[in-house]
Amino acid sequence: MDEFFTQLRDDHSDFYKGSLDDRVKSSDPMLLFQKWYKEAYEKNCAEPHKMVVSTIGSDGRPSSRIVYIKEVLEEGFVFYTNYDSQKGKEIAAYPEVSLLFYWDCLERQVRIQGKAEMAPGELSDDYFASRPRGSQIGAWASKQSEVISSREELDLAYLEIERRFEGQTIPRPPFWGGYLIRPTYFEFWQGRPSRLHDRICFERAQANTWTVTRKNP
Repeated sequence: MDEFFTQLRDDHSDFYKGSLDDRVKSSDPMLLFQKWYKEAYEKNCAEPHKMVVSTIGSDGRPSSRIVYIKEVLEEGFVFYTNYDSQKGKEIAAYPEVSLLFYWDCLERQVRIQGKAEMAPGELSDDYFASRPRGSQIGAWASKQSEVISSREELDLAYLEIERRFEGQTIPRPPFWGGYLIRPTYFEFWQGRPSRLHDRICFERAQANTWTVTRKNP
């Protein structure tokens, strides 16, 4: 096993895909994120809208999962889920969360910390209405994060919801919708050779101002 990991070790000698000089410190972090996000799409990075969301449970244990970001607003980041899921319950109890984006094709990652709140109902309604019908049915059928006895139980629940709304427009479930993450911290990481990566950090000081620092890799 040690030999296996030795073979996987990367000295980052191919990290010549970008840099972060100190001029970045004058940027608005939301605008800088949007620029990086756009570049990830333009460079055809794999699933650039994929992010890790981490929450904290009542026992103090962290929990992480991958979700898809669906909106980047001036106020923050929006993703959708079942409010009764594990992450939904943890957000309700402790709304401080972290997000992580990683774009391998650009050797970039962005760490974000912020406070989660339920997104406006009309935003969730509009997004739910745009989803494929199968996904709409699935949102009703799945009691997300709850224990089930078998796959058959889930499939039967799906069929029941499918029959219930046959020939009808499917409304958004009251237990399903968006979370808006209002960022209080950004860290922009650019991979560089010899593990001397660039890290520029923005921490919210007041409503519209940020304290900006560079950190050692």
